Amino acid sequence: MFAKLAEDLAELPALLAETQAYAARILAGLDHRPAAVVDGAAGHAPLPESGDGLRAAMAAFADRWEPGFSGSAGPRYLGFVTGGTTPAALAGDWLTAALDQNAHGAVGSSAAALEREAVSWLGALFGLDMPGAFVTGATMSNLVGLAIGREWLGSLRGVSVSAEGLSEPVRVLSGTAHSSTGKSLSVLGIGRDRLVSVPTLPDREAVDVEALERELAAGPAIVVANAGTVNTVDFDDIRAIAALKSRHQFWLHVDAAFGGFAAATPTFASLLDGWSEADSVCVDLHKWLNVPYDSAVQFTRRQDLQVRVFENVSPYLGAPGAVPDFMHLTPETSRRLRALPAWFALAAYGRDGYREIVERNIACAQEMGARLESSPRWKLLAPVRLNVVCFTLADDPSRVGAVLDELARTGEAFLTPTVYRGVPAIRAAFSNWRTTSADVDRICAALDR
Repeated sequence: MFAKLAEDLAELPALLAETQAYAARILAGLDHRPAAVVDGAAGHAPLPESGDGLRAAMAAFADRWEPGFSGSAGPRYLGFVTGGTTPAALAGDWLTAALDQNAHGAVGSSAAALEREAVSWLGALFGLDMPGAFVTGATMSNLVGLAIGREWLGSLRGVSVSAEGLSEPVRVLSGTAHSSTGKSLSVLGIGRDRLVSVPTLPDREAVDVEALERELAAGPAIVVANAGTVNTVDFDDIRAIAALKSRHQFWLHVDAAFGGFAAATPTFASLLDGWSEADSVCVDLHKWLNVPYDSAVQFTRRQDLQVRVFENVSPYLGAPGAVPDFMHLTPETSRRLRALPAWFALAAYGRDGYREIVERNIACAQEMGARLESSPRWKLLAPVRLNVVCFTLADDPSRVGAVLDELARTGEAFLTPTVYRGVPAIRAAFSNWRTTSADVDRICAALDR
């Protein structure tokens, strides 16, 4: 054995304790770590010819790289839709690495059974009674749902797309589709240009259901319904869309990457009315579940078609069987046990814990929206429907980029830019379990400065 590797093995308990202490110092200082670090990259170093072991590697990381890492796990990182990592999820992730299970199937480990339990717990949290599987994020969850929908459309035409390939164009209809939808269509060979942008309701990002029905009159299609758009967290009328199935043939995929967590609170659960009738559903978990990157779940009621698309049969792997292994359900054959951090989080905090996180984040977003609306400097571009505040400078929206750059340099908060209805804008997305009203005070004060 390489000498330094043997030394690290002999000292493993002490080294893990040192790593724990280092991680604890990072987390203890999270409130003071810059929410974003501008120009923090270290210079490139050559590959070591002979390493000096874990202690030396940790010292090099602490010196060269760690200072440039953002406080994205902290309470004032409001860019994109980024959760943090709860204590239970962190413990689950450490054990995921320590146990190092390949969660591809049931042979030789209970990892797959734990994943099924975690999926069922998530289904209970969301009110969804469908089988599912863990994947790497919303992009992959959307891709899986659209792939199954592609197979379903092929079956209507008497073709197995997974076996024979696409024989006819596939139309995909959506009001305000997330960019991952187009990316998925590209990967699946459907093509980005097959995404039809259906008109939305006036001053909304929600699809006009009557316009959608007119598009469906042209024949079978895939419909992507949105449960929480990126800019304004608008929700399609999923119940009305599902009702169209009585008159038209289509695969209903619901992209609820972060909006799905509205189901955790009785006040906002009605936004998702009808999503249990979808054919496939996407929910991201490294957002509001606050588990480490990367993690998401996909649900479908047509696991038979899912197996047809993703089965990986070989003499040493075997056939899918009555209860398909996860390697027959997702693109990856080798699979990290992403379910374990989610299992720990749900076991530790349960339904009530996540309801509190969601409700607190929504309250913070509403508070920030009210404060911005009362200020002459800022202009809300949409109502605060859930956990995202979409706003701009009242006098000169073209300065949004400069303002966000200045804000990032203060380290007080990190927000990301967008464009809403042609107007340069700012998004503040609340999904971190640490965020409180006190953080809203600091963010608003930093913006005003």
